[in-house]
Amino acid sequence: MKNENPFITKGYRGPQYFCDREAETQKLLSAVRNGRDVTLMAPRRYGKTGLIHHLFHEIGSECETLYIDIFNIGDLTEFVKTFSAAVVGRFSTHAEKAGMGIADFFRGIRLTMTPQSDGMPKFSFDVLPSQAEATLQDTFEFIKSRKTIPIIAIDEFQQVRNFPENGVEALLRSHIQFCHNARFIFAGSKRHLMEEMFVLPRGPFYQSTQLMSLETIDCGKYSAFAGNFFKKAGRAFNAEVFKRLYDRFDGVTWYVQAVLNRAWDAAEGLSGDDAVEAAIDTLVEENALTYHDLLASQTASARAVLRAIAVEGCARDVSSRHFIEKHSLPAGSTVRYAVADLAEKDLLYRSPSGYRVYDRIFAQWLSQKA
Repeated sequence: MKNENPFITKGYRGPQYFCDREAETQKLLSAVRNGRDVTLMAPRRYGKTGLIHHLFHEIGSECETLYIDIFNIGDLTEFVKTFSAAVVGRFSTHAEKAGMGIADFFRGIRLTMTPQSDGMPKFSFDVLPSQAEATLQDTFEFIKSRKTIPIIAIDEFQQVRNFPENGVEALLRSHIQFCHNARFIFAGSKRHLMEEMFVLPRGPFYQSTQLMSLETIDCGKYSAFAGNFFKKAGRAFNAEVFKRLYDRFDGVTWYVQAVLNRAWDAAEGLSGDDAVEAAIDTLVEENALTYHDLLASQTASARAVLRAIAVEGCARDVSSRHFIEKHSLPAGSTVRYAVADLAEKDLLYRSPSGYRVYDRIFAQWLSQKA
C-alpha cells in the first residue's frame, strides 16, 4: 500500500515499525535462550504485546511461539479450553494434525477438529468443569512431548487471580515447574497483583521467573524514530513539538502512536502544536459517544472524582481537604470509596506520582467537559 501509515496502533508489522526496545528485547532473548521464564509488568498501552511479538520475530526459527491474552477469561474451565486449543493448534505437527495422534493425549474429553482452507484443522475442546484439571495436565504433557522449544506468552496473567476456583496459581505452578522444555512469559498490567503473585514469598510463583518492568521509550529515540518517517515522506517534523506531545502523555506508547497516526493521516506533518491538537481532537471526537455512556454508567461521586483527576492530570492526595474543596467533591470517605471502585474498574490507576485516568484520551474528554 502506497504511503502506508507507519504509526501502527495495533498488532505487530515488523521491526521497521517497532521503536527501540533494544535492551528489553535482548533481555528477553537472553532469558528464553538460557531457560528462564519471565514476568513482564507494565500498565496497559505501554507496548507489552508489541514487545512480545517483536521477540517472536527476533527469535525466528529457534523456537515455536504462542501468544495468548486471557483478559476476558473468567474461570479455570474457560482458561483450559482456550489454552489447550491454542497449544494444540500451534505446536502439533502436520502428521499429528492430519491423523488422530493428538487424541491420544486427550482421552477423556471431546476434541473437535474443523478443517481450514490450508487443509489443517482448527481444534476446540469441549471441557466440563469436572474435567478442567485433568485436561490441563494432558495439555502440559503434550507440551513436554514436543521436540522443539515452545515459548508461551500469557498476557494479562493476573486475571487468574479472579477465577472463582481456589488454588489456580498453585495448580499452574505445579505443572509449569516441570515443563522444562518450554519457556513462559507472564505479562500483566496490574502491577500490585503481579507482584503478589511473583514477588511476595507467599505466592506460588515466588522466585520462579526473571522479573522485568517495562518503562516508556526514551523520548530522544522515539523522536528520531518518528522523525525519520516524516522526513523520508517529505513532511515537516519538529522535535520540540514531538517532545511536548511525548510529555503530554508521559511517553505512553499507544497514545503517542495514536496522535502520530492521525497527524500522518492529515498529511500536514508535525511542524507545530496545532497538528497535535487537531489529532487529539479527532481522537476525542471519535470516542465521544463511548465516553459519554461510560461516564453516565458511574455514580455521581465517581463522575465527580473522574473529572477532578482528569483536570489535575495526576492527583496524589485525592482525599485531602485541599483537593476536595478545590473540586467541590463529597466527603473524604466517599472519595476514597469512589477511587477504589474506579481503580478496580481500570478507569483509574495509581502511578508513583499519583492517580491518573487510565485512558488518556478519556481524560482529555473529561477535562473538556469539566
